[in-house]
Amino acid sequence: MRPSLVAVAGLLLLAPVLGGCASEPPVPVTKTAAFESAATPPPSPAPRKRVVVPSGVTAGYVVFDRQARRVTVSRNVHKRFRSASVVKLLIAIDHLEDVAKPDLAVLRPMLRVSDDDAATALWRRGGQGKIILRMAKRLKLTDTSPPPADKPGFWGYTAISALDIAKVYRYLLEKAEPKVRDTIMGELRKAEPCGSDGFDQYFGIPRAVPRPWAVKQGWSGYGSVPPSKCVRARTATADVDFVHPVLHTTGVIGDRYIMVLLTTQTTAWADATKKITKLARDVYRAAPGS
Repeated sequence: MRPSLVAVAGLLLLAPVLGGCASEPPVPVTKTAAFESAATPPPSPAPRKRVVVPSGVTAGYVVFDRQARRVTVSRNVHKRFRSASVVKLLIAIDHLEDVAKPDLAVLRPMLRVSDDDAATALWRRGGQGKIILRMAKRLKLTDTSPPPADKPGFWGYTAISALDIAKVYRYLLEKAEPKVRDTIMGELRKAEPCGSDGFDQYFGIPRAVPRPWAVKQGWSGYGSVPPSKCVRARTATADVDFVHPVLHTTGVIGDRYIMVLLTTQTTAWADATKKITKLARDVYRAAPGS
């Protein structure tokens, strides 16, 4: 049974002032400084729209309105997905908070172009799964856990939920030290159209929602070679699915709305990215303006 919006909002409000060795093995189907000025009003969602999850997609999502301080749209908020690159948010927070001299030369590409080698380097330095245990405790995450014991190096196999990732963004915006918040949000606002692996990372929020936004995307299970050329010019446990491809879009819209949309997919990259973009647009439009 899906928890009520009231219950979900309560869980978010209780969050702390929430205010690889290798990356991932192949699976069957082919795999910004601070906010804009406070004077810049955040975009307002269009009138409510009914959200219909496309066929072949399993989704968990949350829209949290920071102005109203409540969840306005949600589905399967506690459903756990393998994180893919969304876990890089936790790796970044852990590194910035626990290292005296953060390695920004490695951290920045990990966030801006979702560089996997950078994530693997920081994952090893931080003690691999110990990073997740530290972050789950510090941010009071209830659905997040390290990769399975037999895959300690695969950071992308960290288990996450939409509600927990919303808590991560709230922590960044409302509790993290300025140097942590500004560094991470600054890079997410500068997210480039193409990931370092050549995949187009402007699906979901970037194509569905008007700017300003700051995003961290995740993808896994679509192979190592992008199905089409990306144009760089701007325009752990049994309940986690480790088999089907995942496609996630998460971020902050303006400085008001937190959107987290996690999915598993059953179709190829081009179709899957169209589906998550349409779903992101529908979820955004379903959120009331206050």
